[in-house]
Amino acid sequence: MKKRLVSYRMRIDALLENPSDALSWDEVIGEHLVQISFFQHERLVHLLVTLAFALMELVSALATVVYPQPGMAGLMLLFLALLVPYVVHYYYLENETQKLYQQYDRMLERRRQTP
Repeated sequence: MKKRLVSYRMRIDALLENPSDALSWDEVIGEHLVQISFFQHERLVHLLVTLAFALMELVSALATVVYPQPGMAGLMLLFLALLVPYVVHYYYLENETQKLYQQYDRMLERRRQTP
């Protein structure tokens, strides 16, 4: 997903820097809104998974405190090991989606400037 998101964002950045005269901003904006909705959906799914792992981490940490056993501590560490990459990935998706919103604003400005 990261590769797809970055390549799409770079393609739009290049389009915004060097637009062709035959470019229809309405079509580009329409496609961009569809892509944003795809990435928003992906972001939502990752948010839900991240929240689920955070909840499992919290429950396993509480269980480790209440029932201090090596298995509980191992489970807590396993959930933590899975939670950290999910948080990093969600952070990345959130920031990249915000950049797509900025591109959308730039596209609207370009459309207003085009006669």
